[in-house]
Amino acid sequence: MTRPLVASLLLLITPTIAEARRPAPTPPRALGMVSAADPRAAAAGAEILRKGGSATDAAIATMLVLNVVEPQNSGIGGGSFMLHHDAATSAIAGFDGREAAPAAADPKWFYGPDGKPLPVFAAIPGGRSVGVPGNLRMMALAHQRYGKLPWATLFGPAIKLAQNGFAITPRLHNGLANFGRHIDPWARGHFLAADGKPLPVGTLLKSPEQAALFAAIAKNGPDYFYKGAVAQKIVAAVNTSAQNPSKMTLVDLAGYRAKERAPLCIMYRVYKVCGMAPPSSGGTAVLMILKQLERFDMAGLGKDSPVAWHLFAESERLAYADRDMYLGDPDHVTVPIKGLLDPAYLASRSALISPERSMTSIAAGTPAGAPPRTLAPNADVPGTSDLVAVDRKGNVAEVTTTIESYFGSGLSVDGVMLNNELTDFDFVPAKDGYLVANRVEGGKRPRSSMAPTIVYAPDGKVRIAIGAAGGSTIIAQVAKALVGVLDWKLSAQNAIAMGLLYAPKLDAVAEKGTQLEAMVPALQALGEHIQIAPLGLKANAIERVDGAWVGAADPRSEGVAVREDGQTTQIIRAGALPRPAE
Repeated sequence: MTRPLVASLLLLITPTIAEARRPAPTPPRALGMVSAADPRAAAAGAEILRKGGSATDAAIATMLVLNVVEPQNSGIGGGSFMLHHDAATSAIAGFDGREAAPAAADPKWFYGPDGKPLPVFAAIPGGRSVGVPGNLRMMALAHQRYGKLPWATLFGPAIKLAQNGFAITPRLHNGLANFGRHIDPWARGHFLAADGKPLPVGTLLKSPEQAALFAAIAKNGPDYFYKGAVAQKIVAAVNTSAQNPSKMTLVDLAGYRAKERAPLCIMYRVYKVCGMAPPSSGGTAVLMILKQLERFDMAGLGKDSPVAWHLFAESERLAYADRDMYLGDPDHVTVPIKGLLDPAYLASRSALISPERSMTSIAAGTPAGAPPRTLAPNADVPGTSDLVAVDRKGNVAEVTTTIESYFGSGLSVDGVMLNNELTDFDFVPAKDGYLVANRVEGGKRPRSSMAPTIVYAPDGKVRIAIGAAGGSTIIAQVAKALVGVLDWKLSAQNAIAMGLLYAPKLDAVAEKGTQLEAMVPALQALGEHIQIAPLGLKANAIERVDGAWVGAADPRSEGVAVREDGQTTQIIRAGALPRPAE
């Protein structure tokens, strides 16, 4: 080869060599995302992400805006559970902000003057149903661990909306029309017109009291809420309530602490599924439903198989039975979590499920470590809200937050509705000679169905973070969506939108207006006892697909997912499932 030719070839290949040595182009910055039950709340979380906030920062800002625009379902007058995935360490943490009973509460807290337990809807209005709120303490604890932006910054979007006003949505309007009869004079003057009817959809509603309260908490921290003048107002509101007065004290409020609790995790096929520990029952029950289904070929059966839905219903029944029997506040009762999630125990429970026929009776099992038989049959009242936030580093915060039923106890302080979370306790403290696990006790946290969940793919990265609202249906909603995503390979959006077969007992409910209606005859042939009815469902999720984050929100709700750059996921609502009466 001649020298000139060699030189020419070197000239040709030299740029290629230099290109190979050059650092690879930096990929576009991974954008964070927030999915929430209201577009304004999701947008607030995205705003915090744009400012460099963490997933926890975005989740807190989203929760605060939900308090403003969705006051019927959540707020700082209530409580929450949060799961957090740390992208740097792959560690997962759980935060318990569940409300607590006043120290004066006793096992007959919800008994009437006649010595009999109150009907649940008679116990909701007024002060006795109000637990010491946990949301702000939980926010502060999570922010201390995983926050980046200053505490006060997180309140900015909520304060602005409360000051400048926000439009009343159909969901808030319908909630007032259907569930607003027990709200106090301030709330009636705030939400209702002069004729006593809910303000029309689209009305601009301002909340100066709430804006002032949030501004003070932003400046002074959560102690402003739990101590001093605000705490005195809370105690006065619940203890002097015309209905069901309480015995809450300033010491109850000042002494409340949010807690870190190690999440519960199991393997479901090739996925690691993690949920919240008690006093949430949601995490345990979702994991049990999935593990009991693992021996069945759910993927092969597919989403259109009546047999697959029958298997799902049977697994629900077994999990709900154990949940009702054993789950409660682990600081007050023995909860046999290790036994309930033991693979051998769950295999024995799964063996009770037949693809050919339904069970004729259902009972709790006897896991290792189980205390003497107890029972906690109360069902949560539908309400609540859920949200997911992912930041640009891949940290994930999944939060379910609630004031329990619509507008909680109906009482308010400085523009904030107070919860009725204590009606999640079982009113009767003993049954058949045994103490009930979820009985009322001073300082105890009532059992919850909230089920924030994070699932890991085989590569160890987050596959999906999901949660739901809707009382005890939360457990079934989350489990159904995970079967949809993990087994049936649906998008999170389609898995959430898919109808639900809800079967906490022998009788089941097939969600009206969904694909399940057509399956009812086939399900009945398998021995299922089914009625068709609307279900008050509402779920949110963010999933990782091909390395990118994809948001999902329930078409039954007003929710959306908003990317950090402000791009909103389009949720198809035309022709979607009918929104149930609220």
